[in-house]
Amino acid sequence: MDMTRIVAIIQAHMGSTRLPGKVLKDLAGKPMLARVVNRVRRAKLLDEVVVATTTKPGDDVLVDLCKSEGWPWFRGSEEDVLDRYYRAAKQFSADVVVRITSDCPLIEPEVTDLVIKEFIETKPDYAHTRNYPRGLDTEVFSFDVLERIWHEDKNPAWREHVTPYIYRHPEKFSIKAVCNDEDLSFMRWTVDTQEDLEFVRRIYDHFGHDLFSWREVLDLLKEHPEWLEINKHIVQKTLP
Repeated sequence: MDMTRIVAIIQAHMGSTRLPGKVLKDLAGKPMLARVVNRVRRAKLLDEVVVATTTKPGDDVLVDLCKSEGWPWFRGSEEDVLDRYYRAAKQFSADVVVRITSDCPLIEPEVTDLVIKEFIETKPDYAHTRNYPRGLDTEVFSFDVLERIWHEDKNPAWREHVTPYIYRHPEKFSIKAVCNDEDLSFMRWTVDTQEDLEFVRRIYDHFGHDLFSWREVLDLLKEHPEWLEINKHIVQKTLP
């Protein structure tokens, strides 16, 4: 019997540069972080979902939300997010870590399960989504790989984004891309700016809840293709 413990760790903080406090912005009556957690928790292959925030006083409000909602939480370094993940994974006894960011309120449990399943079955060092709309991003890796990159990665800019050391060193790690049949990566479903928030709010205002699937969002966007224009011009921040 496989006793692998699979833990999703959702990184969250209030200090976003482009849209401060975005993780608590309202989406149809609930903060964005609640929408993310609710959706991630519907993935069937997860044993636990943890919110990993920082030790900064400005993030006390996120811990308060976790406490009031009964979500497991962890506090660690603001800058060294790799260290935050490592310590959170250790505290919650994760054998496998699923990395999710809190600015993805359309994250899809079905897709998250797909990446976990692929990881468990094919046993790469690292599995990730490709060709899905930006905002369904799911990364899966073992605790052993996390511990290894925690030791080996000396680049602070990379450590802030947790996994660049892996995909910048394909010769050191086996990497599995879980691809959508159609390339939808031009769609921007993540929230980094006011325009992104406006786009996501259209979707949440339409449904009024977070129980919809990503396929229903695709159908909705076929009815309202003009919504894709709202944040089409936003450029994703690139890694150094």
